[in-house]
Amino acid sequence: MKIKYIIPSLLLMFSTSAFFSCNDDFMEKNPLDKVVDENFWRSESDMKLYLNVLYPKYIIGHQSGWANSRSYPSNLTGSPLMYGDVYSDNAVKSGSEDVRMSGKLVVPTSGGSTGWSWGDLRNVNYFLARYNRAEISQDLKNKWAAEAYFFKACDYFNKVVNFGDVPWLVRDLNVDSPELYASTTPRHEVMDSILWCINQAVQYLPEKGKEEVGRLNKDQANFLKSRICLFEGTFRKYHTELGLQSSANKFLAESLAASNALISGKKYSLFKINNKNIAGNDSSYWSMFASEDASKNPEGVLVRLYKSAEVGHAAQRYYNANTVQPTQGATRGLVDEYLCIDGNPIYTGGYEGNYVANPLFLGYGKWTELENRDPRLTQTICRPGEYQTIYVGAFMDKEKNGIRYPTITYNGGGSTVTGYRIIKHWMGSMVEQDRVTNGIQSAIEFRYAETLLNYAEAKYELEGTLTQEDIDMTINALRERVGFDFVKYPQAKLSLGKEPADPRLDKIYQDKLDYAVSPMLREIRRERRVELAIENRRYQDLMRWKAGNLFTVPLRGIKFTAELQKLYDGTNTTIPEIAPKTTLGINVYADSEGFLMAYPRSANVTNGILPWENYRYYWPIPKEEFIMNTNLKQREGWENK
Repeated sequence: MKIKYIIPSLLLMFSTSAFFSCNDDFMEKNPLDKVVDENFWRSESDMKLYLNVLYPKYIIGHQSGWANSRSYPSNLTGSPLMYGDVYSDNAVKSGSEDVRMSGKLVVPTSGGSTGWSWGDLRNVNYFLARYNRAEISQDLKNKWAAEAYFFKACDYFNKVVNFGDVPWLVRDLNVDSPELYASTTPRHEVMDSILWCINQAVQYLPEKGKEEVGRLNKDQANFLKSRICLFEGTFRKYHTELGLQSSANKFLAESLAASNALISGKKYSLFKINNKNIAGNDSSYWSMFASEDASKNPEGVLVRLYKSAEVGHAAQRYYNANTVQPTQGATRGLVDEYLCIDGNPIYTGGYEGNYVANPLFLGYGKWTELENRDPRLTQTICRPGEYQTIYVGAFMDKEKNGIRYPTITYNGGGSTVTGYRIIKHWMGSMVEQDRVTNGIQSAIEFRYAETLLNYAEAKYELEGTLTQEDIDMTINALRERVGFDFVKYPQAKLSLGKEPADPRLDKIYQDKLDYAVSPMLREIRRERRVELAIENRRYQDLMRWKAGNLFTVPLRGIKFTAELQKLYDGTNTTIPEIAPKTTLGINVYADSEGFLMAYPRSANVTNGILPWENYRYYWPIPKEEFIMNTNLKQREGWENK
């Protein structure tokens, strides 16, 4: 590791204000200009001042200011929640694919852009080495240390996701510290240490409602524990090359216990309001992500709130608007995974090349594939004319403004790229957009729905323990929330042993994965994909399931039919239908069936198919680290990249 990342300074410079919610309210964390080490670490106020600066490091939300910082190692710009799924099979961006997606990444020289960065962790360890000096009770010391352990668990979890084995550091280091020249710590030891850290946070953080406004609580620690342990348990189960399968259940059980702590506490519920979109359909699911103040959202376990006078962001102003933040579109692969309203997939029988379509599935036409589907589909990917139309006169007035169809081009700001316009996180508020960098749209970091999904998956993976009651409490509750009609369509309610047939998805799993996926596991994974779509969860799921080969499923967009070519021929420029000109073979490229291809002009992507090699389950360690520490070893497969 590089010395400059881990040697603490005796003079700490704090310069960040942040606002967060423990699902109650927000709090300004005032910056401290200078802290001199020997005069610090006395009072409870000192503890808070130091920890305040760590909050925005680990609870990013929609970022702040211009909201255009990069997230590493994915190298994506902007809100990770809004754009993180571009680094998955859920969405694609305009222009060329990132080299990280094409398999053409060259191992970087320095560490900042890879995630091999230790500055924030140094600050956490610096606190943990000194907090016991405070002249306060041990109970108070434990409470403040619990915040630091939460951040340490979060930091190291991200490092394990990215690199596998990493050095475990328990203290801040000096120039002669032997840890500077140590090899990586084995994964199983690092994960045991992460589990210990998050358990400290669970034990000593205050209960929800008893914490100081705007600070971490026990429920948030249990949520993070649930996420970490589900990742590790399933990673060990499916990545058999690690030889850690025998300990997978330990982590799955820990995940289940943490999820159950949130569920049994009965402090959270699924967000549901009587809020209609312009088509007259309930839009509670969409509304949850389009809120200026989600502090009272019963589904928000951890919400980052913003107050424009102190801390705001421009995420909404530039959401899918230009090339500073990614211009993105959803994939047909994501669209196809949504069930029809009867609880069955789009294809219910047959075989590849001759599938039997669900009668409710209207095929690929003028966005007809969005009809009669899981209500979450059109609250994630909008029908033209819903949620967004032209900014003329009354905002969102389709009668006055007509329908503006999405811009479709493989390379351009404001394009949907695939023709599937992502509407999740879109507020439809000119007031919010005009706030520019003072936007106050809330960011839901931890959501109760994920807790339910974690619970169901952990129960299934702990073989033989999943019950119908578990399914009803989790997956069926999520379906009921969004409006599935279990009376009219009984099979929309998932039943153990009566899972629907899905020959299309089963064929993909059979071809791409090196293990069998049962019908129930397929439905659990489907529910997770659609419920958490465009929330930056998909990449980690593919990694832990050893499903990186799903990247090689062709990335497609809408079917550019003759009807759509006519719509986009440049003649539709007035109300009621307005569509920017797009020309097949120039602005967009289609496959032999007429579906738009992602990254059509890329030298590294053939026919919209991303390559995959298993060494990419991990990211490379920067080259200069091996010069400074000869005991480090590069991740297998990256040695000559």
